[in-house]
Amino acid sequence: MSEKWISNFRTALKSKCGKNWTVYNSRGIVRLQVGKRPNEETLSTAYKWSEDTWIDALNRITTINQIFTESKGKIDLKTAYAISSSASSILELDWPDALNSYRSFKTNVSEKTWKSKHLPVLHIALTLLNKKKKPKNAEELSNLALSKWTKGTTQRRHMRIALNSFLNYVVQRQDFPSKWLPPVMSDDEAVTTTKRIGYPLSDSQILRLVDSVKNPRWKFALQLMATYGLRPNDLKHLHTRNNGNELWSDYRKSQGGKKGLTTQPRQLFPLFVEDIDGSKNNWNLMKKIHIKEELPTINDKGGAGQAVGRFLRDNKVWQQLKKEAEDERQQLTPYSFRHRYAYVGHNRQKDDGTYRAPKQIADAMGHSLDVHLSSYSRFMTKELAKNFDQETVKVS
Repeated sequence: MSEKWISNFRTALKSKCGKNWTVYNSRGIVRLQVGKRPNEETLSTAYKWSEDTWIDALNRITTINQIFTESKGKIDLKTAYAISSSASSILELDWPDALNSYRSFKTNVSEKTWKSKHLPVLHIALTLLNKKKKPKNAEELSNLALSKWTKGTTQRRHMRIALNSFLNYVVQRQDFPSKWLPPVMSDDEAVTTTKRIGYPLSDSQILRLVDSVKNPRWKFALQLMATYGLRPNDLKHLHTRNNGNELWSDYRKSQGGKKGLTTQPRQLFPLFVEDIDGSKNNWNLMKKIHIKEELPTINDKGGAGQAVGRFLRDNKVWQQLKKEAEDERQQLTPYSFRHRYAYVGHNRQKDDGTYRAPKQIADAMGHSLDVHLSSYSRFMTKELAKNFDQETVKVS
């Protein structure tokens, strides 16, 4: 029984060129037959009888058909084949039109998702394809178009999936040459499942940073993130309840691995940033939210985490703290305020001398106990160093 691609090849050829045009395998080479015996014309092409090359062969034969038909019997099949060689070489692929067709085809993709998870890489790809020295095939295009995103990251994975889907579309539905089929994913493209070590800011570091910020809205935002262990997105969802006596976030985050499920709105509980003498900094944050004191404007472009990161990256104290984190082989990010909250929640005793239960801290931070333990179990071992021999570092 014929393989599926052979049936697809012959069906597509019949659709494009008519029922009298067909192909068969001649010693591993695609042989074209036009007409019916005993008056048929045949021609051996330069294409292998292979699933990998049949689309290229189809496109070439389609060009031959156009030339042969337009000549109205003035040239034979072999001459049409020779002319098609130069015609195929100068054929320009209409990538912009293919992109427009692809957008119409992707009816299940919302405009927001299209703009955030498809267009970034597709715009780069079309820009590359419009250059004088353009990529010659899908592998070259993918390497260049995806170079903006770090290998192994989720963002690069999204962009690679979007580009691959488009490339599959243009080959399978727009009859582009098979050289534009997306390349096989290499091992180093796999998204890493190893969590990076989040750096918990200390209270003294937070005070240094807050003191360095002159913009009152951003100072307010950083104080909130540190005191309540907020995700950056929480900043857009804060409100008070019970006549201003409770602070809440109604931000709903997708629960990983559970399609359609989200976290629930949660009441926020403070863990105040302490001065070096142990006195707590009560910045009256809940009252400021209640009277609607303004926070910085954070739009959806790039996400709230990136907005916070953009503000902080030029701050000299933030740059110093980043170096301090790197010296400890950790990474400073906008989530380091939240990591600080988890660390303090596990290690700072309550007023009665006891420690908080892990479930209580997980609830306050708005995630399940399993998620909490996967990220913050390293903060839960109390006084570990005291159970081992001590060493000191002498600085001469």
